[in-house]
Amino acid sequence: MTIRDLQPKLIWEQFDDITRVPRPSKREEKIIEWLVAFAEKHGFDYSKDATGNVVIRKAATKGYEDRQTVILQSHMDMVCEKNSDVEFDFETQPIETYIEDGWVRAKGTTLGADCGIGMAAALAVLLDESLEHPAIEALFTVDEETGLTGAFGLGEGMLEGKYLLNLDSEDEGELFIGCAGGIDTVATMEYNKEEAPDSYAFVRLEVGDLLGGHSGDDIDKGRANSNKLLARFLYNACDTFMIAVERFEGGNLRNAIPREAYAIVGVPAEAVEDFKERYMEFGEELKEEFRHTEPRMRFSVTDVENPAEVMNNDDMCVLLLAIVGLPNGVLAMSHAVAGLVETSSNLASVKFNTEEAKITITTSQRSSVESAKLYAAQTIESVFYLSGCDVEHSDGYPGWTPNPDSKLLQKSVECYRALFATEPKVRAIHAGLECGLFLEKYPHLEMVSFGPTLRGVHSPDERLEISTVDKFWKLLVELLKNLD
Repeated sequence: MTIRDLQPKLIWEQFDDITRVPRPSKREEKIIEWLVAFAEKHGFDYSKDATGNVVIRKAATKGYEDRQTVILQSHMDMVCEKNSDVEFDFETQPIETYIEDGWVRAKGTTLGADCGIGMAAALAVLLDESLEHPAIEALFTVDEETGLTGAFGLGEGMLEGKYLLNLDSEDEGELFIGCAGGIDTVATMEYNKEEAPDSYAFVRLEVGDLLGGHSGDDIDKGRANSNKLLARFLYNACDTFMIAVERFEGGNLRNAIPREAYAIVGVPAEAVEDFKERYMEFGEELKEEFRHTEPRMRFSVTDVENPAEVMNNDDMCVLLLAIVGLPNGVLAMSHAVAGLVETSSNLASVKFNTEEAKITITTSQRSSVESAKLYAAQTIESVFYLSGCDVEHSDGYPGWTPNPDSKLLQKSVECYRALFATEPKVRAIHAGLECGLFLEKYPHLEMVSFGPTLRGVHSPDERLEISTVDKFWKLLVELLKNLD
């Protein structure tokens, strides 16, 4: 069985087609062309703005002409993460999907169901002639994952609808009416090099197989940050072993909890066996510390050739102090919404440019309170400034303030209750959605976000629960039929 054999067939066929089109963030040219070709093939009116966003329109069915236009919104880009032992080119290769134990997964890479399944649902609505619905505007935005570029740059006059259904949520049975805002804080550190000591032996230290995940949805699950773990060991080893560091790298994307990190480290040759033994002992200690949240945590150490140069000792110490000192994880829980993370920070990646002797450290802060978001960014900034780094902040994006009295929410709850004889959960989410930016451009919008169940998002463990796609589809169809 392939995913094209699953039900509802139309939505799964669209999803399978989407997985075959490369669509990394900021490199969405192929999926944009594919969407335009889809609209032209089926005779739909469409628009494309200068940013790359695409809107495909479908007229209301008979008897629904006087109802409010509904916007079906999803983003076309995907997070491109893979396991370190997998060879894969996200710009040319299709995602390899498979079915296992009631879930759809990808072979060693992210699946792209975030937000490919939302795209598939919108396309299925456009294609299904049996549905009853008002006029539809299917909005597909670019670069949601690395900067919300599409939502920021949405062209004037692209939308006319009153109701917006954001199809980018990951928990079936939950209706989202608010989200956190976010900002990135990026530091650049220049360092001095010195000749690697001849009397040293060098090894490659690795930590891997962490669960990682979405830096919004999963930040409160107690998962380890690979950059933090590796820096923690090196910080402790500085005095005992007189270490020298050639490089330290970990993590990739600003919105993913880093799963892997490595460092090239030297110690006096007579101490190298003790050093390797201590690292593996440290790994066992951390496996015990994180036994409830990191079942696959892996530590390894291998011998490597001596590099010609290493970091100056003072600069190495500054780097380790900065990484150890950076706030990371949940910073505050909400007092307004029980169980909701209010503010967090993610130490996303550490990247070395040995040719230019520069290090780039990327972090991401989120909060449902604007002032708290800015203060979180300042706490990160202050550590970086104390470390002598140059610091830049992204423009950031606003949160989405909940409107519990909206007609759209009330109708969504009614439809869910009628379909499944149970109450959906109505809540806000710590992850960022594009809805806050849409409200800035179209303040009249009423919005709700929902979707099927996804797990392991932004990591190669990403998976989509098959049974929840049918419920997602039924709710979408019922809601379109009943909105007025």
